Amino acid sequence: ILVGQEEVVRPLLGSHAKDSRIRLVHASEVVGMDESPALALRNKKDSSMRVAINQVKSGDADACVSAGNTGALMAISRFVLKMLPGIDRPAICAPLPTVNGHTHMLDLGANVDCGPEHLLQFGIMGAMLVSAMEHKEQPSVGILNIGEEEIKGNEVVKASAELLRASGLNFVGNVEGDGIYKGEADVIVCDGFVGNVALKTSEGLAQMLASSLRQEFKRNWLTKVAALIAISVLNNFKRRFDHRRYNGAILLGLKGISVKSHGSADVLAFGNAISRAYDAAENRVLERISSRIADMMPAAAMESV
Repeated sequence: ILVGQEEVVRPLLGSHAKDSRIRLVHASEVVGMDESPALALRNKKDSSMRVAINQVKSGDADACVSAGNTGALMAISRFVLKMLPGIDRPAICAPLPTVNGHTHMLDLGANVDCGPEHLLQFGIMGAMLVSAMEHKEQPSVGILNIGEEEIKGNEVVKASAELLRASGLNFVGNVEGDGIYKGEADVIVCDGFVGNVALKTSEGLAQMLASSLRQEFKRNWLTKVAALIAISVLNNFKRRFDHRRYNGAILLGLKGISVKSHGSADVLAFGNAISRAYDAAENRVLERISSRIADMMPAAAMESV
């Protein structure tokens, strides 16, 4: 289902215009990348983002994928789809490459300030996501911290670790920054401030290393020959750590699947975001999260949510 201004979208379909698998839903408004999420939510009720999320709410779609304004997507998704019982806040969760595969990290920017109970909920949601999509019975969960020792970290992190330790999850303790890419845990929990800084720092470092590597191989004729000799290794390295392969962050905690793609995503990257949305729906991630939360929370607490 393609949602947008019909006069803009339809000409882009070309030979696919008559494909029976494609349906175009018109939306008269667009949310700009620099628009206030609050204003987009309040004033643009026929925006492509709002109409697309309404497709999920009505059951006409199993998931929504957007490369638009992140704040607006979060605000509109939360308003339209509502939160799962027992979950206080949605969290942005995405895979990151590691030396032996990948890990899932959350929150990556939705919640700047979090309490211990929020980080516990993030851990549950991340574990259920990995369990459903990667068929791991007991995915390991760690909390991002400044040291491995239990005494390290601020009061929120230490209290969160205690809750995670008592949760029944496969909690492996504190994970330092370098442990993210060592693959020390299947799921790494943190607040949105720390998670977003870690993510953007990692992306900047990757870009710097790639740029420096290109410059070094272009330095003189000898390094250019070396580059030709190493071309297969370089291509494999690039493919393995290509950020486009990890595109598509799921907004966990909602009563529906909403996936955020990078705004600069190309065909490969956006295709991977669609695949993540499909896999989340196919593997019934929301049902698994709801079930685990219900098992861990007293019935009275669930009724009060």
